[in-house]
Parts: sequence; C-alpha cells; structure tokens
Amino acid sequence: MMKRILPLLLAALFCITVAAPIAAYAEDSVPTKAQAVSGVSFRDQPSTSGNLLRYLKTGEIVTVIGQPNPYWYNIQDQQGVTGYVSSSSKYIKVISNAKIIYGVNFRTAPSSTADRIRLLSTGEDMLILAKVNDSWYKAQDSKGVVGYVSSSTKYITVNNDIYKMDLPVDERIESFINQGMTYMGTPYEFGSDRFDTSTFDCSDFVQQSFWDITREVIAGDSRGQADYVKSLGPVASDWRNLKRGDLMFFMSYKGYKASDYAGIDESTETVTHVAIYLGNGQMLQTYSPESGGVRIDTIGGNTWEYRYLYGGTFTK
Repeated sequence: MMKRILPLLLAALFCITVAAPIAAYAEDSVPTKAQAVSGVSFRDQPSTSGNLLRYLKTGEIVTVIGQPNPYWYNIQDQQGVTGYVSSSSKYIKVISNAKIIYGVNFRTAPSSTADRIRLLSTGEDMLILAKVNDSWYKAQDSKGVVGYVSSSTKYITVNNDIYKMDLPVDERIESFINQGMTYMGTPYEFGSDRFDTSTFDCSDFVQQSFWDITREVIAGDSRGQADYVKSLGPVASDWRNLKRGDLMFFMSYKGYKASDYAGIDESTETVTHVAIYLGNGQMLQTYSPESGGVRIDTIGGNTWEYRYLYGGTFTK
C-alpha cells in the first residue's frame, strides 16, 4: 500500500512546487520604476526647501511609491532610502509600470493578425503607454521598442497608481466622473490648497479629479478651465445639449428668480463656478461650506439653470 501512495504524494508535491512561482508572480504588486535622466536632488520633503539627502546619478533606477502632487515623486532608492525628487521629465522618466506574467506576443499593431515583433518572456518589465481598447495595450519594452500587447490579466499585470496611461475617450470620461465621486462629502473651502484633497473649492475639485485619472494639470481656476474647454472645440449654450462628463460653467449668483437674470448679456459675464455634468439634468459639484461639500445637484427651472453660461468637453 505504501509503495502505491508514495509516488502519488511525490507527484502532488511536484505539482505544488512547480505551480507556486507562477501564482506568486500574478499576485505580487508591480512596482513602478523610474530612471534619472540627469543628476537630480533627492530630498526628505516634496519641496526645494527640503533637506538634501544626496544627488541621484544619471541612469540610476529607483522605485516610485507615490506622487503627492504633480511636481514631486515619492521614491525609494536601491539602498531602501525613501525621499522625494522632482517629477519633471528633465530629471526623471518612468521606465516600467507592468510585468509580463505569462509569455505573450509583442505585435506591431493591436491585432492578433499583426506582425509579431517577438515573444515577451515571463518576468519582463514593460511600460504601458495607452489602452487602445478592451483587448490591447500600447507598450514599450526595456530596450525602448514600442508595440502592442494583449491586455488580458492572464498575460500582464499593470500598476496605474502613479503613471497614468492614455485611455480611450469614453473610458477617460467615466474614470473622471468615478474619481470625482470618490470625493463625495469632502468639505468646501474657498481658495483651497491645490493638490491637497482635504478640502475643495469648485475648480480645485475639477482640477484634482482630472489630474487623478490623467496625470495632466489643467488650470486651477474656473475661468482658466472654461478657456481650456473652449480651446478644444464648440461649447453648448444650452445645458440640455451637454454630454455626460462635460464641464459646466456659471456666472455669479444674482438672485433666485428667473427674472433676476432677464436681459443679462451672457457674453460679457465672468465665469465664477464650474461643475461636472452627469447627464439627466444632474451635476457633480461643490459650492459652499453649508452645502455639505462635494455633492450631486439638479439643473432645470432653478438658480443653476439661470446662472448657466456654457459647457463642453474637457478631453480631446
């Protein structure tokens, strides 16, 4: 009996030993790695007034563990020391944010019939540049070659906490709205500190939500944001023509009745408020301490409709 059981136990043990490393690869978090482009200060705070720990050398590889604002990365060097460096592309560049967990083809176009550049090996680091669609990433390998790889989690695992990939427009808009929703109830503060998420005013809220999902910085005031939207194309003077995810711009409060806004030349009015349109007459915004912070309101037959100037898309 023992002679028959022993081979079965050994076979089971062998299967566990072989399978374990693959499972571990899939479950481990993927670090975002960056490389110093030129010598750059490594400081103990995200500020030029922070104490200098040392200078990173050109070509030095570090792990990016956070980004407190658009101007600084929180990093860890190869000795395990943590600190901050400028996020300017003049000084540092992200080189990988993904890992291949199972051999997969690297192709010249986002199609399984496109020419194969080569087979990517298990364990390779990759930089995901864009999500082309639900099935493909545009990616760059460690040698700088750009191609396309399946986005299936069977083949690749990606870290988007720091380095944000380009997304298809529809997905970018939904991500923008979803990110804004995560701030529901955050208190209102006029002139709130930018990139400090403890409080928001209207334009700070929009700027933060936009940066969170694109890592792009737009103007931090509603007038600048209105100019940005206008620069992307035609705007809608009737809020009913807005699309989900569009930004909405408003004039100052002049009263609660429609008659208080009669005869106003809207073309000469200054933008003083911004909100995110959700569709179906709803908008996501923040506008006063008493309102409870970031919230959802309706537009139509009320002061918001009377104050509305124009709106439009925030993304190309």
